[in-house]
Amino acid sequence: MKPINSVVCIKPVPDQRFWDKVSLDKKTKTLRRTGIPIALGPLDKNALEEALRIREASGGKVTAISMGPPGTEEILEWAIVLGADEAVLLTDRAFAGADTWATAYALAWGIKKLGGADVVFFGNESLDGSTGQVGPQVAEFLDMPHVTHVNKLDLVGEDALRARFHIEH
Repeated sequence: MKPINSVVCIKPVPDQRFWDKVSLDKKTKTLRRTGIPIALGPLDKNALEEALRIREASGGKVTAISMGPPGTEEILEWAIVLGADEAVLLTDRAFAGADTWATAYALAWGIKKLGGADVVFFGNESLDGSTGQVGPQVAEFLDMPHVTHVNKLDLVGEDALRARFHIEH
């Protein structure tokens, strides 16, 4: 079996225990998060766990990447503790208040600088913005196929994955 190298994109989100302290800056239309601890969101944790499960079955490497303020290192350290092989932080004051397009562009650029990936994982959506747009946008920038709302991936043959997801009707 061919080793599968994965990148897991992780967004720092306000710790749910402190959501009552988050406010909206009406002028900039961004969330005020100053002084609020950040956390690894449960959906991004699920994405990381799935990447680690695929690595166990195929070999390869799992890299966690995030775009955020300097405090984001703590979230990336959690990714390492959970089993990621390496973690990369993209940080710059110019990223503050980035929309989904700018975020996706920066993450795709970072993934390219890392040498690319066989699979890029995202949580379904972030707990703070809940748009679910960044993953598909990154896939477009990387010219990779993408699928959303996946519950589980199965290895098929030497270098293919089968995505499973639940559709309600």
